[in-house]
Amino acid sequence: MSTLPIEVQLSSLPDNPGVYQFFDQDGKILYVGKAKNLKKRVSSYFARKQEYGKTRVMVKKVQTIKHVVVPTESDALLLENNLIKKHQPRYNVMLRDDKSYPWICIKNERFPRIFMTRKLIKDGSEYFGPYTSVRTVKTILDLIRSVYPLRTCNYDLSEEKISAGKYKVCLEYHLGNCKGPCEGLQTLEEYDGQIDDIRAIIKGSFSSSLSNLKKQMKALAAEMHFEKAQRLKEKIEVLENYQAKSMIVNPKISNVDVFSIISDETHAYINFLQISHGLVVRSHTLEIKKKLEETDEELLQLGIIEIRQRFNSESKELYLPFPVEVEEGLKIMVPKLGDKRKLVDLSTRNAKFYRQERFKQIKITDPDRHTKRVMAQMKADLRLSEEPRHIECFDNSNIQGSNPVAACVVFKDGKPSKKEYRHFHIKTVEGPDDFASMEEVVHRRYKRLLSEGTPLPQLIIIDGGKGQLSSALKSLDLLGIRGKVAIIGIAKRLEEIYFPEDPIPLYLDKKSETLRIIQQLRNEAHRFGINFHRNRRSKAAINSELESIEGIGEKTAQQLLQEFKSVKRIKEATIDHLAKSIGMAKAKKIYESFH
Repeated sequence: MSTLPIEVQLSSLPDNPGVYQFFDQDGKILYVGKAKNLKKRVSSYFARKQEYGKTRVMVKKVQTIKHVVVPTESDALLLENNLIKKHQPRYNVMLRDDKSYPWICIKNERFPRIFMTRKLIKDGSEYFGPYTSVRTVKTILDLIRSVYPLRTCNYDLSEEKISAGKYKVCLEYHLGNCKGPCEGLQTLEEYDGQIDDIRAIIKGSFSSSLSNLKKQMKALAAEMHFEKAQRLKEKIEVLENYQAKSMIVNPKISNVDVFSIISDETHAYINFLQISHGLVVRSHTLEIKKKLEETDEELLQLGIIEIRQRFNSESKELYLPFPVEVEEGLKIMVPKLGDKRKLVDLSTRNAKFYRQERFKQIKITDPDRHTKRVMAQMKADLRLSEEPRHIECFDNSNIQGSNPVAACVVFKDGKPSKKEYRHFHIKTVEGPDDFASMEEVVHRRYKRLLSEGTPLPQLIIIDGGKGQLSSALKSLDLLGIRGKVAIIGIAKRLEEIYFPEDPIPLYLDKKSETLRIIQQLRNEAHRFGINFHRNRRSKAAINSELESIEGIGEKTAQQLLQEFKSVKRIKEATIDHLAKSIGMAKAKKIYESFH
């Protein structure tokens, strides 16, 4: 590795397009990047303070810079992709999945067999794929076998062995699934004609197959072979139904690749659709783990190269949601309307569905990663300075102005921490005053946490709009912790998120996980508060019913409830039973009052 100062290494870089590599002091590769101008791009890492923390950390580790000059930026794209896959540097994105995909094989032999395989053998056979779904392959093969009788045996059907009568037809022949080429009952010319039609179907073109089958059907009908013509008609209907179900857009749109991207704080999901004659013949979503806050443009550019190489795509036209630089010879289109836009939207939906499925899987298989992702997303959505690992939410309950109470619920790492939930009796506020009640409970809660030396939350959520939020802020000001803890308010009607001193609310995506967690906190605080309020009211009602009896005070009422558990049981009790608890004199008064 080079021992020259970074400044000297930078000065020797050319102004040409190429690929650069960063190495640490141990000679371990850190990062691979591409550039239109190597000197300008690489120098930019060291000429200014980097905005993102991860990039700053990487730059500090760089000891050696190597570069490769290439003729064009397109060549740099391809070389960068190959080097990333080869070396897997620590600070480059990670491409998820290196599984072996299924292919459809047309075997290189007389009377070719057609089957699914995961192994590519270089023996002259034709391979179509790879497909990302085994189910798709089986559907195509079932369609082919329902229309064309093909052999499934692995005999060597050479002309000599067939002529010598070495083989006998099997059960597949008697079932009508094979025409018996092993006994010379089907000519090679007829069989190869079927293979040509099948090859076209696999590529997404049904026209030649349908045309040939319709000609055969008409010829059979003309010769009065109506049963055979009817069987061909049924096969034509199978093909036409499959084509109708598969058709997405205008059949004139053919040999096109469609890409879209959905990303969050940590990962990106790039969907790929391959279109042939208006049909989606392949769909795949690539998951990319971000390392250095890469933009969607950079990730899509990388994903296009990776996917096209992986699936051996020869399409020369790409439909994208926004323009990116790709290899030379490709036509880029960013459609705004019509069938072409419909395809980009379909690709975006596929990426979203894949992302949702991955979230469900990760929640079960890797809860730590799920938590990190959700916390990072909340930090970004709510413009926080740190991840809200500890959140507290407040709600008031004072139905009809009686027995005012409040509730505080606590979430840790996005999940309820029920042992830390707290109830509050409103002490200083007369009547139903939500603003003053909120001010009181927030002050009491955090005054206690400060006195106990307990850590404060990263985020406080107030159930209410600007008024309740302003009241809570007064308490934070009094305690001197405003600015140390993030605080927001959520108004229920339109799910508006309010920030201190910002009159314009934030509206989160209704399906976002950030809003879902905020709603869960708000609903939990409401439930917890309502239950406490209901219990308090019912106790007050019971006590008042007993205390209304002359000579019975609060202490006696509580003693009876502790013994009998409910007013109903007190009413049903005998005088003797009541007397055992509170004495005969009071027992007579209660018994006579209820009877």
